[in-house]
Amino acid sequence: MKLSVIIPVYNEERSLKQLLDKVLNVKLEKEIIIIDDYSTDNSRKIIEEYSKHSDIKTVFHKKNSGKGKAIRSGIEHITGDVVIIQDADLEYEPEDYPKLIQPIIDGKTNVVYGSRELGTTHQHSYFSFYIGGKFLSWLTNILYESNITDEPTCYKVFKADLLKSVNLKCERFEFCPEVTAKVLKRGEQIVELPIHYYPRTKNEGKKIKWKDGIEAIWTLLKYKFVD
Repeated sequence: MKLSVIIPVYNEERSLKQLLDKVLNVKLEKEIIIIDDYSTDNSRKIIEEYSKHSDIKTVFHKKNSGKGKAIRSGIEHITGDVVIIQDADLEYEPEDYPKLIQPIIDGKTNVVYGSRELGTTHQHSYFSFYIGGKFLSWLTNILYESNITDEPTCYKVFKADLLKSVNLKCERFEFCPEVTAKVLKRGEQIVELPIHYYPRTKNEGKKIKWKDGIEAIWTLLKYKFVD
């Protein structure tokens, strides 16, 4: 199967080259779709350099719209059989791709999440983020009768046809709760697997804020009752 890697980018010049090298080095048939969400640093220049690679497609937004909108732009360009979301920082390890896509290849599920909670290191950038993630996972399980441990994980993997069929409306970080809610409402079983995780601080470029947590809660509640 061919893997489509969607990478939303906004001002990630410090980590982008290393991340792209890691993704390119993964020994899988793949395409890499990079969406620059109107970066104001050197990210666009770096993306243009890497765009010469045959495995890479690029999309450049004309204004900053948010991670969710960037992912939606990326979905429009996927041609693979399986899709994974990859942040442009170095918190997550692309070497985990092969094991994450295997349950979909084997026909066991259409959705796989890489869980930081099932990993061995249990590292977190801030205690508040850890508590927030635990709460969002708990709320998801209550609302949608699921049993997941890490709802806000970046590593979300989907059978491509399924993801294309989900009517996403997200603009910012609410992609995670929206897509989770909508695939669970369809009766999809989310399989979780342990992953590597190397948290970064706000000084290192972490962008999510407490307001995004509030928006995630609202999103989970909203899509329980609306499509």
